[in-house]
Amino acid sequence: MSVSVRYERAGLIGTLTLDRPDNRNSMTPELLDAFAVASRAARDDAGARVVIVTGTGTSFSAGADFKSTLQREGDARAPNEKSYAMYEPFLSLLEVAVPVIGALNGHAVGGGFGLALVCDLRVGALDAKYGANFVRLGLAPGMAISYLLPRLIGLARANELLLTGRLVDGREAEALGILNRAVPAADVLATAQELARAIAEAAPLAVRATKQAIRRGLDLHVREAAHAEAYAQAETVATDDAREGIAALLAKRTPQFTGR
Repeated sequence: MSVSVRYERAGLIGTLTLDRPDNRNSMTPELLDAFAVASRAARDDAGARVVIVTGTGTSFSAGADFKSTLQREGDARAPNEKSYAMYEPFLSLLEVAVPVIGALNGHAVGGGFGLALVCDLRVGALDAKYGANFVRLGLAPGMAISYLLPRLIGLARANELLLTGRLVDGREAEALGILNRAVPAADVLATAQELARAIAEAAPLAVRATKQAIRRGLDLHVREAAHAEAYAQAETVATDDAREGIAALLAKRTPQFTGR
């Protein structure tokens, strides 16, 4: 069986690829475990000056696999810790010292959108859908999305997207500032590689220091935010509204929320 996520390097550019197109690169336990391994390989690769994160198929990552689980199961952790554990593998990308470029080959939704947001730069597909539709599923957000998105596109725009759960296409995502560039899907990886080469040509120690300075200047505390979100998400996972939202999604119908 093929590995769900792989890491490889060509020259100075590393590439981490989500490779479960049959399941839209969704957050199955198998994919999350493989991502943690690949992310560690990227972090420890002293020869990489830039890392690209991409996917295969029509989705970068569709987020949670609603036919599987919304929390990591199998131990005695508290509900909020199980919710946070769903995102920990993706959050490990924060430990990569070199710039990380998201080559969003297709849709990035929910936790998959969160994975895109922890990248330093993002290239996306014009016709793909991007966003966090948690509230349309009866869920509070996770993956520090409620923390990162306002810092990326401003409070008013983030409020609109997060409170409505509306998804945007690549054109609008570029206009909002979610994407650095929006291009045809077939050109996403090549465009990200062009950007990666431009970064790799710069002085590597200076590039790393600049990335650290930017994060330090913004006073980013992404993991802490993800931990805080996990409490609310765990509470909403147990509600009737969440059960209705997920059932409606799977049945491809409009949910009927009751506030319970």
